[in-house]
Amino acid sequence: MADKKILVVEDHKDTRELLKYNLAQAGFEVAAESDGAAGLERAATFLPDMILLDLMLPGLDGLEVCRRVKQDSALSHIPVVMLTAKGEEIDRIVGLELGADDYVVKPFSPRELILRIKAILRRSNEPVKQAPNTWERDGLHIDFEAHELKVDDEPTPLTATEFKLLTELVLGKGKVQTRDHLLDTVWDTHFEGYSRTVDTHVRRLRQKLGPYADWVETVRGVGYRFKA
Repeated sequence: MADKKILVVEDHKDTRELLKYNLAQAGFEVAAESDGAAGLERAATFLPDMILLDLMLPGLDGLEVCRRVKQDSALSHIPVVMLTAKGEEIDRIVGLELGADDYVVKPFSPRELILRIKAILRRSNEPVKQAPNTWERDGLHIDFEAHELKVDDEPTPLTATEFKLLTELVLGKGKVQTRDHLLDTVWDTHFEGYSRTVDTHVRRLRQKLGPYADWVETVRGVGYRFKA
């Protein structure tokens, strides 16, 4: 993944340098900023393939930076990985609700972090398998090749994770998709606590589906089903 670019937004100098060193050693092109406002400006010019974003930043905190990235049509497709402390569970939940694709708890293993980054980038760029070119029903139109969703003819931006989740549900053809299955296929991981991540992303996906939100049905105690 030598051609992939990572933006690190981290105010703690030692952590920032550790991240820069290990990412460069793994073959990534790295840019780094120490505060939220500078991170947003660099994201717009550097156009990274991923943003590693600390939650506790001076000025604009990580949650606000994530919110602005996900609201910017030029940046919203970029995966955001939150860097959090163990005591910030509520902030991790809020971050995922704002559109963050993953979180890494400090202190972290650089080796595990690199593996997680590669898995997310691979998931973001891999083609949708065994999917038709398009899918359409009533006011929903999905272009699987272009990774685009339209709701009542309005383009609706999705993150790479949200689009893969929608694809998995739609191609399930009415079958119940368990949380474990979705973790394995959409997130390519099974870390402790990720079932809440599934629920958070389903909630965000429903918001973007608008009047068709109830097509994603909760099967209590099991998972989700696309019932259109």
